[in-house]
Amino acid sequence: MKSSLTHIILLFCVSGSLFAQSKINQFLKPSDSLNISRRNTVLISEVSLATTALIGLDQLWYADYPRSKFKTINDSGEWLQMDKLGHVFSSYQLSRIGANTLNWAGVGKINQIIYGSALGLGFLTVVEVMDGFSEEWGFSWTDMAANTLGTGLFVGQELLWEEQRILLKYSFHQTRYAKQRPDKLGGGLAEEFLKDYNGQTYWLSANINSFLKIDGFPNWLNLAFGYGAEGMLTGEPNDPFFINQNRTRQYYLSLDIDLSRIKTKSHVLKTIFDVLNVIKVPFPALELNSKGRLKMHYFYY
Repeated sequence: MKSSLTHIILLFCVSGSLFAQSKINQFLKPSDSLNISRRNTVLISEVSLATTALIGLDQLWYADYPRSKFKTINDSGEWLQMDKLGHVFSSYQLSRIGANTLNWAGVGKINQIIYGSALGLGFLTVVEVMDGFSEEWGFSWTDMAANTLGTGLFVGQELLWEEQRILLKYSFHQTRYAKQRPDKLGGGLAEEFLKDYNGQTYWLSANINSFLKIDGFPNWLNLAFGYGAEGMLTGEPNDPFFINQNRTRQYYLSLDIDLSRIKTKSHVLKTIFDVLNVIKVPFPALELNSKGRLKMHYFYY
């Protein structure tokens, strides 16, 4: 699976969130009951955004490669599964945003979950089918499993707790590997943010007070568990052209802030918090890697 796809989806997520949340600012608060005008605005906006994203992806990416008959591939061993976590992250965020916009329109809770999750999983399924008709890639069942897992993480929490106690977040730092292969991992911060898996970390950020119910404990403080990897110049572990890869998995323990739980009456701040809540807040972190080495980061991002 192409390395930048996950972040094309992330850009789509953030764009959709900004559009929906601007409507919340305009109308001040979500509707207490079904608002047909708002619901239609949400549906038209989401369909338009999804269509535009798919057309853009087709013209800017797939058009440069030959088409083929539909085929499947097994890419489960690539990039130490960092690309799969990108799929989980994308489907989770799209599902969350879809449900939030329907909540603004006053749509009932069950329909929020159903149609919100359909946005995330449906959009990524279409992208995967487009991969299947490209000579360069192919339809990946492991990508689809990751998409389903991300949607399931959102839906499961809504059904079990009626809230998102465990958030899926993202962080990034620049690495030396991009300079060794800028054509694949990016040249410059903007491209590296999208392409360099070595600098990406995905986090499960769990709200402490939602589980422990401690009187006086900050309701916005989370405990975060991260996964990253480095030493990768290509997706394949045994690429004959890059024999000196030092591929290492990394596991992190850190703190985080759930910005959505910070109380404010300002819908402008709520908008900002909602958008920024996809990024893990930098904190000290403890790292254990797959070689058994333990390392303390005084400020990890």
